[in-house]
Amino acid sequence: MPGQTPILTITLNPALDVDARFDGAVRPGPKLRLGRPGYDPGGGGVNVARAIRRLGGEAVAAAALGGPTGARIADLMQAEGLVPAALPAPGETRQSLTVNEAATGDQYRFVLPGPDWPPQAVDDVLAALSAATPPGAIVVLSGSQPPGVPDDFAATLAAVLAPAGARLIVDTSGAALTALASPSRSSASRDAAPEVLRMDEAEAETLAGRPLPEVADTAAFAGELVAAGVARVVVLARGANGSVLVGAGRRLHCIPPVVRVQSKVGAGDSFTGAVALSLARAEGWAEALRQGTAAAAAAVMTPATELCRPGDVVRLGPECRLIPLPGDAGT
Repeated sequence: MPGQTPILTITLNPALDVDARFDGAVRPGPKLRLGRPGYDPGGGGVNVARAIRRLGGEAVAAAALGGPTGARIADLMQAEGLVPAALPAPGETRQSLTVNEAATGDQYRFVLPGPDWPPQAVDDVLAALSAATPPGAIVVLSGSQPPGVPDDFAATLAAVLAPAGARLIVDTSGAALTALASPSRSSASRDAAPEVLRMDEAEAETLAGRPLPEVADTAAFAGELVAAGVARVVVLARGANGSVLVGAGRRLHCIPPVVRVQSKVGAGDSFTGAVALSLARAEGWAEALRQGTAAAAAAVMTPATELCRPGDVVRLGPECRLIPLPGDAGT
C-alpha cells in the first residue's frame, strides 16, 4: 500500500444490513408491505473499511463471520473491493433492518443481537488478531460487542497489539466504553492504552455524568480522559457542531459547513474511516480531524445507510473550520 500505513478494521458483531422503503405510515397491527430491499455489509469496523475504500485508501476488514449470513456479508464486502478477513465466529452472524417511511422521512431501525461468545471464542479471536496485525499498523475497533465478550476487550486488545507497535483507534459504546474509561483499570493496562478514543455527544455526557453544553466543556472532559491515560488522543463529537480533539499536544475544534441532512446513519463510521486514513497517510492530527469532519458531514447528506461520497468529502473539506482551543500547541 504505497503512501499508506496498513489499516486493519475489526468488527466483532457484524450484520447484514437490510433497508427498505414503506410508502404508508408505520403502525402496529397490520402487515406492512415494504418495497424491494437493499443489502449492505454492516457493523462498525466493516463500515469504517468501506468508508476508507471510498476515500481512496485500503483496509483489511477483519470480521467475525458465521453461517450463511456471514458468507453473504463476505460476498458483499468483496463486491465493494474490500479485503475481508474472516475471524472465528461462535454462531450465525446477525441481521438488521432499516425501514424508511416515505411520507415523513422517519427512519426505523431494528437491530438483532449477535451470537453468544464463550470465553474460548474470545481467546481465539485475540490470537487471530495478534497474528493478522502487521507491525506498526493502524487498527480500528469499531461497533458493538456481542454477548459474552468481556467489557474490557478493548483494553485487552490494546495490550495484545502493543508489542507490534500498532496504533489502536476505538469507537465503542455502552459498557465497553465505560470499562475502557474506568478509573479502576490497572496501570499496566493503561500503559497499552489506545491511540484514539472516539465517542458521540450522548456517550460523552453519559460517561461524564454531566451535560457538556459548550465546546470548552467538551474539551475539558476530553482532557480529563487523556490525563487519566484512557487514550493518547480523545475525540468527542458535538453533532452538527463538529468534533473536538484533545491530546498529542493538540486541542482543536472542527466545525462542518451546514448541509442538508437526509440520514445520520453512517456519519460516525465515515468520520472514523477518514481519520484512520489521514493518520495512515501521516497527514497530522489537524488534517485528520478536518477530514473526519468532512466525511461525517458528507455522510448525513446521503440517504438510508449509505456512507460518505468521496466527491462530497473533497468539496466539504476546505469548508470545515479548524479552531485551535486554549492550550493547543500547534504541533
